[in-house]
Order: sequence, then C-alpha cells, then structure tokens
Amino acid sequence: MRKAKALPAAVLCTALALTLSACKGGGASAAKEADPGAAAATGGTVHVLANADFSHLDPARGFDGGVNNFYRLIYRTLTTQAAAPGAKGTKIVGDLATDAGKPSDGNKTWTFKLKSGTAFQDGTDITSEDVKFGVERAWDPDAGIGSPYAKQYIEAPADYQGPYKSGGLSSIETPDEHTIVFHLKKATAQFGYIAAQPTFTPFPKGTGTKAAFDREPVASGPYKLKSYQHGSKLVLVRNKAWKRSTDKVRDAKPDSFVWTFGLDAATIDERLIAGQGADANAITGAAQLQPASVSRIQTPQLKQRTLSGMTGCTSYMSINTSKGPLKDVRVRQAIEYAVNKQTTVDAHGGSSLATVATSIEPPGIPGRDTTDVYPSKGGTGDVKKARKLLAEAGRSKGFTFTLDTRAAGVEQATAVAVQQSLKRVGIKVKVNTIDTSTFYEVIGTPSQQHDGALTGWCPDWPGGSTFLPPLFDGRNISGSGNPNIAMLDDKKINDRMDAIEAMSDPDAQNAAYGKLDGQIMKLAPIVPLHYTKVVSVTGDNIAGAYLTPSFSGGIDLVSVGLADPEK
Repeated sequence: MRKAKALPAAVLCTALALTLSACKGGGASAAKEADPGAAAATGGTVHVLANADFSHLDPARGFDGGVNNFYRLIYRTLTTQAAAPGAKGTKIVGDLATDAGKPSDGNKTWTFKLKSGTAFQDGTDITSEDVKFGVERAWDPDAGIGSPYAKQYIEAPADYQGPYKSGGLSSIETPDEHTIVFHLKKATAQFGYIAAQPTFTPFPKGTGTKAAFDREPVASGPYKLKSYQHGSKLVLVRNKAWKRSTDKVRDAKPDSFVWTFGLDAATIDERLIAGQGADANAITGAAQLQPASVSRIQTPQLKQRTLSGMTGCTSYMSINTSKGPLKDVRVRQAIEYAVNKQTTVDAHGGSSLATVATSIEPPGIPGRDTTDVYPSKGGTGDVKKARKLLAEAGRSKGFTFTLDTRAAGVEQATAVAVQQSLKRVGIKVKVNTIDTSTFYEVIGTPSQQHDGALTGWCPDWPGGSTFLPPLFDGRNISGSGNPNIAMLDDKKINDRMDAIEAMSDPDAQNAAYGKLDGQIMKLAPIVPLHYTKVVSVTGDNIAGAYLTPSFSGGIDLVSVGLADPEK
C-alpha cells in the first residue's frame, strides 16, 4: 500500500523492536500513567489528532496505511488482518467470510462462504451480491483509484469499466446469498490476503455513484459516520446493526472516535506530550513524532506511554522513466549515485527515525536481497560516478528536474536534501508542493505527474509479491490510481514477474523477488532513500494500543480504547 500520510509491515514483534508496552497485554493499569498496551475498558471517546484529512472515505478510492486503518472501523471485508502486535497481526482471518477462502483449479478459483448475521448500518443483511458489487467498483474509471490487486488478479474483459457502466463481472459468481466465487486470470496462493483489501468492502447494489461514499459511507463495521466536516472534524459513533458475535477481530471498546484535522505536526506533539484534558484520551493520526520532539520523551512517565518500532516501509523518490532526459537509463543511474541518502535520513529526524535504504524491499520482507546496486560510503552518494554517467548521456551540463512532494515539514526537508544532492552534478530541482490529502491521487495520474515524486510503499502482506509487482509491472499502468509512478514498462521484468508468480513454493518465490529487486534497480526507476521508524506518544488514559505491522506501523484502531472511560 502507499505509505501513510505522515509516514504495513510483515515482521515479528521482536524484529520490529517494539519497545516498552507495545507488545504487552493484561488488565488496565491503576497507575497514574496508564499502560497503552493494557486491555481497554468499554466506553468513552478516543480522540485522534491529525495534520491531514483522509484521502477518501470510499474504500475503492483510498489506499494508504492511515486510511486503510480507519476503514476497518466502519467497513468489513471478506478477510482481514488479525488484531495483534507483531507477526500475529499479519495473519489473515475470515471477516465477512467464515475463513480465508478455499482455492481450487491450481489456485485460480477461490470460494468464500459468508457468515450469517452480518448487516449494513440500516439492518439489511449483507449478501454475496453486495460483496460482488463492492469488488466490481474497483474497475470503475472514476472510483477505482485505490488498491490495485482486484484488477491485477481477477479475470475481466479489457474494456470492463465497473458495475455502473458495464454491469456485473461473469468471473465473480454468487451461486447463493452466502457463497461467492472468484475466477482469476493468474494463479496465486495469496488471494486470502487480497480479499482483505479495501476494495473487497460490500455495498448495496447500485449505490455509491458520484463519490457518494466519500460523503456518506454505508457502514458494515462496528462504527458509522455521525458527522464530517472535510479538513476539520470527523465523528464516528457505534453502528447498532453490527453484531459482536460475527466479528472476532474488532474489540470496538470506545463508544465513539473523534478526528481533528488540520493541526500542525508540532502542535500535535505538544498536546500529546502534555496530555491535558481530552488529550489524555488522544492518539496521533500521523503515527510519528516530529524529529524535534524525540529528545523530549526521555522521562520515565513519557517512556511509559511511548511506542516505537520499524514501519516496514520504504521511502523513495520515483524517477519518471517516460520523461525527457529520464528516458535514458544512464541519466537515471547518475541520479542514483548523486543522491546523498544520509541527508534524507537527517531530514527525517536522524537515525532514531530512519535508516539509509539500500534496496527497494525493506527489512522484514521474506527473501530480501541486501545487495546495494549503487553503493557509496555511508549512503552519501558517489558524485564522480554520477558525473561520468551524465557525460556519457550527453547531459554533463545537467537539466531541470521537477520533484512532487507533500506540504508536510519532513517531506519538504527531504525535498531540499534531494535538491542539494542533485545540485552537486548540475541537476536543478524544482520542488512542486501538492496538498497532502490529494497527493497520491495526483501522482497516481500520469497526465499530472512530473519528473519525480517523494513517496513510499508498504507491503500489504508478507512477501515480495505485494511490493515489486504493484510498483513496476508495466501492464498495470493506468490513467488514474496508478501505483507504477516510475512508468516502468520493461518486458523482461514483466515476464520475470509472471514466472515468479507461478512458483508454488513461497520461499522460492520470495527469494526470486529478492533477486528481481536488484534487476529492477539496474534500470533505476526509483531511488530508495530510507526505511522509516515510528516513535509515537499516546495520551496517558489510552489502552489497547500497539503498533500494527499491517498499517504503516501506526496504532491499530480496532483495538485501541481507554483505560478509564470516565476520565
């Protein structure tokens, strides 16, 4: 998935080095400083302090770690990730479905049985037709700009444009109200993970046109929308049609959630550290302290309510391989050598918040190959090699490079770091700042892209198949919602991905993706900058909090609550 706004990872809790109470359980603390990892009580309101609003409330449109985490409060999907820290939180379990699906036909056909008793917020039963309709919305040219996996795996005509324009898909069958069958265009043993994507959210047939779900989502989860002022405030309250007996994942302890948007990142840190009033019941929607605040959380009281670990995400700069001088692989390779990655780590807050990236896949991905195709001392770059490559490409005098980035302070600082790096070899970087809430939509539209973009990617499940194909399979390039923002379309790479996907041994498949990482890097479609870490402070009345390995390292919203709902 796309990296969360301020920042899923499939690694063990111990490997993530989640500290303090991040991996704890047990009863609510009676101490003055509550243990954020202790079990939450029922009731009260959790406040979420956020800089930017969600990209979309419509799950066919949104696709980043922050909004995917939010979706689990109001929506249910066929399957979902278990609610637990560490490796247990990457396990796929049935959600609307009774289990993670039954494959047949060599993993090209998948059958799911739906639970009885699930309903939309108006009390209407959820049927297989509702799930089918929700999945088909992924092909709609306007709505289907989110998760790409349904379109990548489910068989569909080349000219299919979703249910509103083209009707239903014959490759998705609903033999009865509680059975749904998917016929795939290529075999995969990972379809249980794919069925956990937001695009597998059910909706009543025919609903959701003209971005209706961005304004009024139809809830199937434990909460529903009470009010929403875009860019300012969002309030969730309990969905009385949701039955706890049908849902073994969501604790749903709070009575409500309140998001406050538009807050300066430094203000969020200040409020959480102080923990006064309602902020004692608050968490951050950014999942990350600002660099300047890290040194302030060293007291025992603040350490008690601090969570930290790796996000499992790779922050990178894309290089648009379809633009001007960037069509020449030598120019792109020169950029690889020219960038001082250590300065981007410094921009992100230093070694406590990031480490230099040497490959596309981040640590924790099974089968990852650690080979650095463009080595340099301490990740500081190799200007001599960069200049040599530019000279060979006839670009010794440099050129202008427009870099898309977000308005967030860390992203702006990273853009300046890249700008200064490329200046060393005569490349003039113009920074183009895009509103955070629309950033992914803009850079995912090829007609609006520039030469490069500062972004990131996080795995949606354990393994290389969720990292490399979405970003670099040229056959998936689309006019909107395009994750392949490098616009790389290389037949050898595409064919190799097909061969790897056909492997039946998961270990061999992951190892092959690890090797493919290096082959892709030789084409220089992106510059991996750094692997990000999380340091997050909660209010002192927060409980049930742990960093989820599935949503950019943020706090898992389906388990968080309050130690004392009356406080």
